[in-house]
Amino acid sequence: MRPIHFAGLLLSPMLAAASAFALPPTTDAAAMSRVSTGITAPRLIDSGALRIPAEALGETDTNQASVVLSVHVDAKGTAQSVRVVKSANPVLDARVVSAVLASQFQPARLNHQPIPIEVSLTIKVQR
Repeated sequence: MRPIHFAGLLLSPMLAAASAFALPPTTDAAAMSRVSTGITAPRLIDSGALRIPAEALGETDTNQASVVLSVHVDAKGTAQSVRVVKSANPVLDARVVSAVLASQFQPARLNHQPIPIEVSLTIKVQR
């Protein structure tokens, strides 16, 4: 036991000296870095382009029809590329994709700055 106490007594002055050289915390706002305000998702500005004529629906059972898309929305709010993830039928998918490409979005934002982002979009088709 004595060698352990002796080592503790030898190290304690070094610890006290080390704490004397520690810098105090800064409260200067310029020295603090902002982490993030978070990402806000893009929003569809006008859903008017998503209206598809009834004759374009064909034989689709509209009570069950939904198309899931992966959409890349750029920093200007324009849908740049659209990929069908879950299909209803090829004809309806093509109509939905062209309607989404013609739509305008409010862009996603990070720290209040517009950013490009990939989002999942589910379109439910109704008559």
